Amino acid sequence: MWSSSSNRYRPDIDGLRAIAVMLVLNFHAFPAAMPGGFIGVDIFFVISGFLITGIIARELDHGQFSLRAFYARRIRRIFPALIVVLCATLVLGWLWMLPAAYAQLSADVVASAAFFPNIAMLWQSGYFDIESGKKPLLHLWSLGIEEQFYLLWPLILMLAARLRVSILATASVIALASFALNAALIGSDPVATFYLPFTRAWELLAGAILACGWSQVSQTSGASNLRAAVGLLLIAVAALFRGGGRSCRSQAARCCCPRPRPGGVGTCWPAPRWSGSV
Repeated sequence: MWSSSSNRYRPDIDGLRAIAVMLVLNFHAFPAAMPGGFIGVDIFFVISGFLITGIIARELDHGQFSLRAFYARRIRRIFPALIVVLCATLVLGWLWMLPAAYAQLSADVVASAAFFPNIAMLWQSGYFDIESGKKPLLHLWSLGIEEQFYLLWPLILMLAARLRVSILATASVIALASFALNAALIGSDPVATFYLPFTRAWELLAGAILACGWSQVSQTSGASNLRAAVGLLLIAVAALFRGGGRSCRSQAARCCCPRPRPGGVGTCWPAPRWSGSV
């Protein structure tokens, strides 16, 4: 049931990562030209759920999964770069920031090191507020959501495997609950809906569902290319024409976030693959 395709190098996924990176960078550099570029983060969440769930499910299937090994891999993958970013930010902040701003930066560094930057940002200001532009570590909110998700998701998968419950069914039920919570809160509290892992989990679970059901999807070249072309077209439409106020952005990032299926033309080209691997 799990995706054997996640057991090997996926150049198309590196290409999809590159597209996500370019969308976010263009959104921040040219927000008027790319009003919906923030959906790059949502694409990252789906990719993460697809790859990580595929790995965990495969190891559970073979009786080789270990929580200790899983979290050790996460630490080795994330902490080196994270420590460099946090230390460099502290040094530059010491040189250029006023005392009050530096004190806030120090608190943000602590929250980021503990993988709770999204919660810290939630209590301070919204992502699209003017004040958010003065926060050097604002971009780490998505890392916080991802790591909070992976504190619980492996445990849920282990329980499902022990009880012999379908991982696909488990991911689908939790994803529907998360999406329903998102839809219920987006109007009354868009900032909390943006930052909380409970309302973002369905995006990672969308990737998990795809990983579990990948074997049931047609793998022919024509089908893969068609899915990729349609997905890329929908991403382009969302990135170029989705925009507006904070609430609209939050809704678009969650409810109108089309994404191409892995394994198609375009995302396998050398330039996108290289950018995504970096």
